[in-house]
Amino acid sequence: MSFAFLRRASRMFVLAALAAGIAPAVHAQTYPERPIKLVVPWPPGGATDALGRLLAQRLTERLGQTVIVDNKAGAGGNIGTAAFVREKADGYTLLMATSSTNAANPHLYSRLGFDAAKDFAPVAFVAEIPNILEVPKQSKFQSVADLVAAAKAEPGKLNYGSGGVGSSQHLAGAMFKHLTGADVLHIPYKGSGPAVSDLLAGQVDMMLDTGSLAQVQAGALRALAVASHQRLPALPDVPTFDEAGVPKMYASAWYGIVAPAGTPADVVQRLNKEVNAVVADPEVKKRMEGMGALVPAGQTPAEFGAFIQAEIQRYAEIVKISGAKME
Repeated sequence: MSFAFLRRASRMFVLAALAAGIAPAVHAQTYPERPIKLVVPWPPGGATDALGRLLAQRLTERLGQTVIVDNKAGAGGNIGTAAFVREKADGYTLLMATSSTNAANPHLYSRLGFDAAKDFAPVAFVAEIPNILEVPKQSKFQSVADLVAAAKAEPGKLNYGSGGVGSSQHLAGAMFKHLTGADVLHIPYKGSGPAVSDLLAGQVDMMLDTGSLAQVQAGALRALAVASHQRLPALPDVPTFDEAGVPKMYASAWYGIVAPAGTPADVVQRLNKEVNAVVADPEVKKRMEGMGALVPAGQTPAEFGAFIQAEIQRYAEIVKISGAKME
């Protein structure tokens, strides 16, 4: 074997190694070079879709490439999420992750089609919409203490509605019962819409919901407490459960952006920077707060990842308390 051949082979090896080492940086400098798909694993019209479309619009402006919303609904968000994890990990397909799909569902469903702890590269936290304890405007209950006292005095007489077994309203209601000792009967509906309709009509005594802020603001429902660490900008006069005497009653639908596991770290960092900038924009923040959301300060991908892992563990206990199980 000639020295010239060895020298050429050595040079090729070094160039290949250098190329492998600098590829991610080059990728990040040129990213994005084509449109990006944002998978929303829920149908159009809900909070996840609304937040996804708001983000897509603003990211399009910041990135200089179109961000297209792709609704893939079904099976409590599992169908779209399972399809997403099979996408190429290059930053051109992103997912609107939620507390349902990425924290609760792993404990509710025996077959998901994805591993919530391993199949995602966390990008950025977007917002959380806390559950609000609501009663009809004609209800006699003026506070959480009133309601809890009545539920304990007559066990099983009061009821709460939800969008179905395993829904966010069901899990929040189960947590409320566990923390307060109130014996309140669960009435599952086929969707939160019918449940809210019966709540408005006074056929349901209470509900812990994330999607009926407008009815509260219009005076059709009375809000007794919000299940978050702080009060909502949209309802500044409504106390938190901590303030109302029920510590650790935290139940929110949260939303964030994730990429497939294995997405280059520098691409994730670029996306984190851009999403955080969008969320911090005063106009965007105002619109999200108008939906009943709390908008966090910008988190790093590592911080968001730690939050997701903690939520997966927390929901294991919540689902166990609720007794919910989906096929």
